[in-house]
Amino acid sequence: MSCVFLSIAVKVAETMFEDGSLLFFIALFVIYIFIVFGNLIVFFAVRVDTHLRNPMYNFISIFLFLEIWYTTATIPKMLSNLISRQRTISMIGCLLQMYFFHSLGNSEGILLTTMAIDRYIAICNPLCYPTIMTPRLCFQLSAGSCIFGFLVLLPEVARISTLPFCGPNQIHQIFCDFEPVLRLACTDMSMILIEDVIHAVAIVFSVLIIALSYIRIITVILRIPSVEGRQKAFSTCAAHLGVFLMFYGSVSLMYLRFSATLPLILGTAIALMFAVLAPFFNPIIYSFRNKDMKIAIKKFSALRRWLICL
Repeated sequence: MSCVFLSIAVKVAETMFEDGSLLFFIALFVIYIFIVFGNLIVFFAVRVDTHLRNPMYNFISIFLFLEIWYTTATIPKMLSNLISRQRTISMIGCLLQMYFFHSLGNSEGILLTTMAIDRYIAICNPLCYPTIMTPRLCFQLSAGSCIFGFLVLLPEVARISTLPFCGPNQIHQIFCDFEPVLRLACTDMSMILIEDVIHAVAIVFSVLIIALSYIRIITVILRIPSVEGRQKAFSTCAAHLGVFLMFYGSVSLMYLRFSATLPLILGTAIALMFAVLAPFFNPIIYSFRNKDMKIAIKKFSALRRWLICL
């Protein structure tokens, strides 16, 4: 039996070495493991440390927890395709991948908007912040972001599941996405296109809210007389701003890719940045740009080692 498994492993390795898939598999696997464990460490560090029990860190922990499932919606199938000759996905699997990937992305987008508003109130109106951002409102905003993110795409995915498809049924994409799948449909898609426009307007509206919030925040920070005060205020927003730019920057590139004919290799690179690289950098940004977060991670790591020793 061991010889059979060994021969299968050798054949798979030979196939992967031929087209360079093994190198891509190893790189993607390492990135995925880092995303999962990096986000989990930050998530549990925030939950364990009593000093970080405030709305800002609560939103960060939920955002990073969603990032785990956001990448899990696509990367495991990418890894499977890298070691498979067929590289196929069922229609149900494709629809589920689209739904969870974009629903989680929508939830993260709404949560980023909530985080920008939270920082706006904290810095621009600090005296009213404790009375406005109560634990109950914080929970409602977090739960509402997730629930709305998952509900808003249900009608569109339900309509796509009923469409007739023709042609080769091949999509030139590393994961199932709306635009490549809709190209294969053989019927009128006006209602789905209208829904896409509505979603795009909602994204633009969210971007405007976040951008205006941070413009106002930066204006207020620059008026702080002390250098130390400015640095402390800006440090709480720098990580949010970096994640916002990466998240919506990659989203913008995806839409630009859909509106223009680009080489396959460039389109794949943009899709990888959207689905893999942006989530890879998020735990790094939140852990290294925040002093309190670094202290909490060190405490959690020490606690974890102590529990393992027991």
